[in-house]
Amino acid sequence: MRPAVVLAVAVAAVASACVADGGAEHAPSPRQVTGGAGAARVLLLTRTAGFRHESIRPGAAAIRRLGREHGLVVDQTEDAGRLNDAELAAYRALVFLSTTGEFLDAAQEAALQRFVERGGGWVGIHAASAGEYDWPWYGELVGARLARHPAIQPATVHVADRRHPAMAPLPALWTRTDEWYDFRINPRGRVHVLATVDESSYSGGGMGADHPIAWCHQVGAGRVFYTALGHTVESFAEPARPSSGLDSGWAIAVK
Repeated sequence: MRPAVVLAVAVAAVASACVADGGAEHAPSPRQVTGGAGAARVLLLTRTAGFRHESIRPGAAAIRRLGREHGLVVDQTEDAGRLNDAELAAYRALVFLSTTGEFLDAAQEAALQRFVERGGGWVGIHAASAGEYDWPWYGELVGARLARHPAIQPATVHVADRRHPAMAPLPALWTRTDEWYDFRINPRGRVHVLATVDESSYSGGGMGADHPIAWCHQVGAGRVFYTALGHTVESFAEPARPSSGLDSGWAIAVK
């Protein structure tokens, strides 16, 4: 399975009703979107106030490419000032690509919270869990915050929910090389876990037998997806041509 599939499943996940494991399903109404010629828009934020990943550049390029393939308008920005009510009204979803540190001010935080709770989608990739540590709501949005990680190495991912549209294209067991995050808490029970990493397949994991690595949930009326995958440049370097299932996932995510 191509590593760039990480991007496509992220956007597919935003489209799908998703609740904490064991909870009752609730699907919010679609958010109304404006855009050129009816095209749905996604805002990709790559701002960092801490460590900056080399994978941001190829990751952003891959997201823009997938957007073009699926008729989406993807606007990339380093300017967190674009997180305001007036500008966010044009977008169906936000993607935070390895955003780190305290990268939002109070007004931007408030605008982000309103956007999601009113029905906007949010996708967090890799180090999106390594920022805004002083803002409790952001921790609720992501689901869990980065605590530590061992060295980059191969490991085996177990897909936990093959019925979810975001996971359907992936094999039940998926071996890949990445930076495997431990989190400050196990988010299970607060989120719907989509995939776990097998700590017996690599060295240095600290969460034990249940180690979620990708999940989705709802925050207010907004659909949220997070994946810890995506540290390496290689995660995004291969040409991505998603399967037909992922094609439809992109389309559903913005309708």
